[in-house]
Amino acid sequence: MFEPIGLGTFRIQGKQMTQVVTDALEIGYRHIDTARMYGNEKDIGKGLQQSSLRQEQVWVTSKVWHENLEHYALLDSLRKSCDDLKRDYLDLALIHWPDTSGEVPLKESLDALQKAKQEGLIKHFGVSNFNRQLLKEAISHVGADNILTNQIEMHPFLANLPIANLCDQHDIRVTAYMPLAKGEVMKEPTLQQIAEDHDTNPAAISIAWLLQHKRTAIPSSTKLEHLRSNFDAQHLHLSPQQMHQIDSLDKGMRLIDPDFAPDWSS
Repeated sequence: MFEPIGLGTFRIQGKQMTQVVTDALEIGYRHIDTARMYGNEKDIGKGLQQSSLRQEQVWVTSKVWHENLEHYALLDSLRKSCDDLKRDYLDLALIHWPDTSGEVPLKESLDALQKAKQEGLIKHFGVSNFNRQLLKEAISHVGADNILTNQIEMHPFLANLPIANLCDQHDIRVTAYMPLAKGEVMKEPTLQQIAEDHDTNPAAISIAWLLQHKRTAIPSSTKLEHLRSNFDAQHLHLSPQQMHQIDSLDKGMRLIDPDFAPDWSS
C-alpha cells in the first residue's frame, strides 16, 4: 500500500542509511523512497534484509535518473535497483527528472515503464518533477490511471498549486519531497505557534498540513526522535483556521531547480 507518510533517503548513505531504515521500520514506517542517483540502494537493501518484515509489507519506491531514460537503459537501471535493494520487484518506479534535452522522447521512457510493469519488474510507475505540459503528455500517452504519482517539491513555502491541481483533476497522487524546506519550517513563527498549540514541532505541523491536503509526504532524518515525530504527524489534526494560516505562507520559494529542470511555468 502506498502509505501517506514515507521515509525520504536523499543524502543519507552507508551504515547510517542502514540504521535509519532499521529505526524507521521499527517505528512503523512501511514506505521507503530512494533513487538510483542517491547511491544508497545497497545500504537500504541491507536494512530491509535485516528486518523480519516480508517484501510485500514494505513499499519501496526508486527512480531512474534522467540520463538513463532510453528504453533499455531504463530497464537496466530498474534491474540494478532491484538487485541492490534485495527486492524481486519495485513497488513504484519513477522518472526522476524528465529529459529536457530532447534526446529521448517521453513516450519511449513511458513505454519502457509499461514494459517493466508487464514483466513484473515493477508494480506501479509514475513521474517526478513533471510540469503541467509534461504531465499532460504522459497522460495522453499512457492514461492518468497508469500514473500513480507525480513527486514534486512541496512545503508551506511552495504549495506548487498549478501542477498539484492538475494532478488532483486526474486523480494522480502528489508526493511531496523536501516537505520541511531544508529545515526552514523550523524558523517560521506561524508554524512555531501552531506547533506549540499541538505540543509538537513545526516539522510535524508541516507534514500534517500536507497529509490533510491529501498529499504523500516523504521527510528524511537521521535522528530517531525526528523520525518518530515525523511519523506521528499523521495523527495530528489541524483546524480549518490553522490550515488556512499555513496555506498563506506560500511564496513560491523553490529550493530545487537544477539547470536540467523543466520550465516550471509550462
